[in-house]
Amino acid sequence: MEETIFMKIIKREIPAEIVYEDELTLAFLDIAPNNPGHTLVVPKKATQNVFDVDSATWAAVLETVRKIAPAVRDGAGATGVNIQSNHGVDAGQEVFHLHIHIIPRFTKKEFQFWPKIEYGPGEASAVADKIRANIST
Repeated sequence: MEETIFMKIIKREIPAEIVYEDELTLAFLDIAPNNPGHTLVVPKKATQNVFDVDSATWAAVLETVRKIAPAVRDGAGATGVNIQSNHGVDAGQEVFHLHIHIIPRFTKKEFQFWPKIEYGPGEASAVADKIRANIST
């Protein structure tokens, strides 16, 4: 895996405003935030995204998100947060090191929700069947 800017932050090779750290994860302010307080949570272990992360690393990242989300909300003076992550080029992933965004929100108007589509007749069942067939246990 190519070394990313996030690995350089983890190794302290480049500066970042680190807000939390434990043995497995690191949280720091996004340098191009959607709002003040926009925080990224990353695993210290190099992993690209949800498609290659191991269960223990994924659990550690999500636990850190759960732990610090209230601090991000309250520290930014927000009324809520979006917790979001992109996995793959077509999903908007730009840095290929797993990361979860915690984005403080102050009013619903500042956030454009995803557009919604409608399924055609039988389309939802067909898609659901394909998803179920691809779930590995």
